[in-house]
Amino acid sequence: MAKIKVIKIGGNIVGDAERLKKFLADFSAMKGDKILVHGGGKLATQLASQLGIEVKMQEGRRITDQETLKIITMVYGGLTNKNIVAHLQNFGCNAIGLSGADANTIKAHKRLVRDIDYGFAGDIDEVNSKTIKGLIELGLTPVFCAISHDRNGQLLNTNADTIAAEVSIAMSQHFQTSLYYVFEETGVLRDVDDKDSVIRDIDQIHYEKLKHDGIIADGMLPKMHNCFQALKNGVDKVCIGNEQMIDDSTEKFTTLTL
Repeated sequence: MAKIKVIKIGGNIVGDAERLKKFLADFSAMKGDKILVHGGGKLATQLASQLGIEVKMQEGRRITDQETLKIITMVYGGLTNKNIVAHLQNFGCNAIGLSGADANTIKAHKRLVRDIDYGFAGDIDEVNSKTIKGLIELGLTPVFCAISHDRNGQLLNTNADTIAAEVSIAMSQHFQTSLYYVFEETGVLRDVDDKDSVIRDIDQIHYEKLKHDGIIADGMLPKMHNCFQALKNGVDKVCIGNEQMIDDSTEKFTTLTL
């Protein structure tokens, strides 16, 4: 079975022009089939502030009202996505920028209101792996922003980590799939104040202990949930670390296993 890598980049890379350009050069140089997923929350927050639109957060998650959805669509699907695609073309990677609405690739529904109303936040129902596979067979590299749709004309803000996991799961029907979460740290840290305290390997039992001890907490919890969700549903390999892990220039990153 052919191999594919799905790589998700975090906001600290997307929001740093020089760091992003260096990452995209390395990404372009990677051999084989690949998919890139990005967010852009920091840039969206900056633009909202400039336009006088209040940013509402609840437990680290953005409340997406109508005005915020406009900002997210402009930043994620427009400025950020097309900037990334343009740089990839410059580096010789024939990329195509996509939201979940494009070619009906990621279908979702508006998150149900329970204790909190997250507004136009989307939870994924289905990823159209055949269409994505078709784009790859045409020699294109898909670049997904963090937007899905509900098939009724409504765009939805969807967590980029979740998009990366669900795209990876869907592509595992056709490829041997590896998922890489690239963010600002060298991996999952045992001590947040010690950048060298990378935990190299985490399985589910180890994860539960780290969670119980408070070593893994807060924003890392949903990321880890996505990692194990991917592994349980056909993805071969999941890694967390900084951008150096994609070009094999470091051995310091975290690998997750069941």
